[in-house]
Amino acid sequence: MALRQGNLLLMRILVTGAAGLIGGEICARFAARGHTVTGFVHTNRDVRANDGAPAAIDHIVAGDLSQACGGLARAEWEALADDHDLLVHCAAVTRFDLEEAAYHATNIEGTRQALELAELGGMDFLHISTAYVCGDRSGVIGESDPLPTGGFTNGYEASKAEAEKLVRESGLRYAIARPSIVVGDSRDGAIRQFDTIYAAFKLIAEGRVRHMPVMPGATLDFVPLDHVASAIVALAEDIPNAAGRVYHLVSGGPVAVEAFAEAIGSFSMFESPRLVDAAGFDPSGLPAMERRLFRRVAGLYANYFQRDPRFDDAGLREVTGLAPPLMDQAMLRRLIQYCIDVGFLRAPELQRTSG
Repeated sequence: MALRQGNLLLMRILVTGAAGLIGGEICARFAARGHTVTGFVHTNRDVRANDGAPAAIDHIVAGDLSQACGGLARAEWEALADDHDLLVHCAAVTRFDLEEAAYHATNIEGTRQALELAELGGMDFLHISTAYVCGDRSGVIGESDPLPTGGFTNGYEASKAEAEKLVRESGLRYAIARPSIVVGDSRDGAIRQFDTIYAAFKLIAEGRVRHMPVMPGATLDFVPLDHVASAIVALAEDIPNAAGRVYHLVSGGPVAVEAFAEAIGSFSMFESPRLVDAAGFDPSGLPAMERRLFRRVAGLYANYFQRDPRFDDAGLREVTGLAPPLMDQAMLRRLIQYCIDVGFLRAPELQRTSG
């Protein structure tokens, strides 16, 4: 049962995907605010905030949401349902190079299992999706726009759209939060896990992938992790008012691809990538090593350099009062500088000599 502490209603919160980047940070924030927090994890039981500190949560449960009852005994599953007021569903596979079966098992069936658990316990449901369920659309993307039925650029986007449909049809009291491309903290660029687009960014910055196919006017919507976490916590703590709507957790303004390339080139150790017209780009013409790296990693993200979605976040601002920081050149440089300071990015010559 939820308890009140001053103006804050303390809840018993279950967070799936608790060992992930977003999951760990919101677990730490919920716990710091006095909520009782259970982290649902798969194999990694290490739940940490973005600064690397262990999240001071109350319980950790290891299971598998692709399995019936989350891979738990029925009695344990039922007890998990009874012991919580709110389920925040972060668990998902976010890689772009998997087979359809992998997305279906975790992103779709995992969401179905999470919804069944929430229904069993009468929990509210806060679903963490992605702003890129818009597919390959450009232009203004409203929070209340209908989901597209096609045009997705990878299996991840398609599976997250399908998961949203399950949430909407569940009959539960729900809200959907859609982050865009999550990057480090707005204050210092810090990020605990260098995954998703950071893998492509590393190849580009270090000069191992020198060419990126782009479309005229393309933008990238980078959102700092601290804004994403603050928004999720705010929506969770006001779920009765937030329920039934979709919220964009996005940047204070998208970054032109050219500005992103300029930020990389502003560091003397790097050169800006060559932006080439996507309409005439043929990766088979690249040098052998660059061709392999483009196909294996950078090419998976190429579509994000070829569209211009303008995500409207008026609903989030209205309900939470939160506005994202501006993603300008200064912030881009902070993000890059952090990657250099911790050794994630190295000068191209050091990269070559160290093998």
